[in-house]
Order: sequence, then structure tokens, then C-alpha cells
Amino acid sequence: MLQVKNVTQNVDLGSNTLTILQGVSLEIKRGQSVAIVGRSGSGKTTLLGLLAGLDTPSEGDIILEGKTISGMSEDDRAALRARRVGFVFQSFQLLPSLTALENVMLPLELGGVANPEARAKELLQRVGLGERLTHTPRQLSGGEQQRVAIARAFAADPVILFADEPTGNLDNQTGQEITELLMTLNREQGTTLVMVTHDEQLAARCERRLTIEAGHLGAEAGH
Repeated sequence: MLQVKNVTQNVDLGSNTLTILQGVSLEIKRGQSVAIVGRSGSGKTTLLGLLAGLDTPSEGDIILEGKTISGMSEDDRAALRARRVGFVFQSFQLLPSLTALENVMLPLELGGVANPEARAKELLQRVGLGERLTHTPRQLSGGEQQRVAIARAFAADPVILFADEPTGNLDNQTGQEITELLMTLNREQGTTLVMVTHDEQLAARCERRLTIEAGHLGAEAGH
């Protein structure tokens, strides 16, 4: 499903070079749930961005469904993300002027999906927001906003979903509810789930746990 081959990521600081990731290799199978954990600054979010095709590595290859995304143009990577990839962010990333329904419909409309409103309504009902369709983000709690973001991420039936600290801005109870929702939807849709998290409960729910330490992949834990 997803292969990472000897990936290194450097950042040019002018007078010197900072290595954020070094020689990272891993494979993720279709349908797996994988947590990436590590201290702040260890390279977790950088790795997630590379896996999702948001950035390209300095060295090495990233292969998604047999396609080497690290060698694609920005436009080709964007097209692949739109068709195959979903995202959930810590800061929700909803458009403030759009309602919950419109936020979920937007990627469907951009992707040319037939009857986007029906699909968006169905997903918002499944995440418990059937009564909140016409509310804008500022009228929703943090947990409700993250539910909208999850509905949007699953809207286009992605083969792989990336989540960056999906419970990071939520209280413990709401975080547990969001965790349950993510895992349930992921299981029902058969999506591959890769997430960066500090949340031990969330990491424990994943089949695999990858630890990054100072840019290197450490020993793996799994169920």
C-alpha cells in the first residue's frame, strides 16, 4: 500500500544543513492502522507530510499504490491526494465562512462526485451532526468541528487517511469520542490509517506503533 525506502529529509539553513529524518524505511499494508509517536521535534509531522505527498524527500522514495509519489510534479501529487488521500488536522482546517454541510461537500464537488449533498449529509449524520448541518465552525464546539473534519476526510472514500494530532486540541472525554469515531469509520470503510499522535490511548488503539527518535525510526510495537 505504502512503501518508504531510505528517506532522508534535510533543511538548508544557509550556513549549514539540518537533517530532520535520516534513512527511514517502512512498509504499511492496506487497511492497517499505524500510530507514529515521538517527542516534539523528532520528525513525526515531517514524515507524515512526506507520506501524504505534501512535500518531497531530499533522498529516497515514497511509493503509494505502486506509484512513486516522491518523483511526481506538485500538480500530479495534488491530483493523487484529491482522489486517494484524506486528512484530519489538529487545528480542524475548516473554512470559517462555510456551513458544516458545505465544508464536507467541497472536496466532493471539486472531485466531481455525483450528488455531493446527499453523501455529505450521510457522513455528517454518521458522525453525529445530522442536526448541525447549517452551522458554521464558530457555532460548533472543538469536538464538533473535528467531527466535521473527519466527515470531510472520509467523504471521497480515500484509500489512506492521514491524521496529525487529531485529538490534540480536545479535552480527554471529547478526544476519546473522536478516537472511537476515527477507528469505527476506518474499520467500516476499510481505509488505511496513519496518524501522528501524543495521545497514548489513541496510539494503543492502532495495530502498529512506530517511534521516531531524532529523525530515526526506532523499534516497532504492535498488537
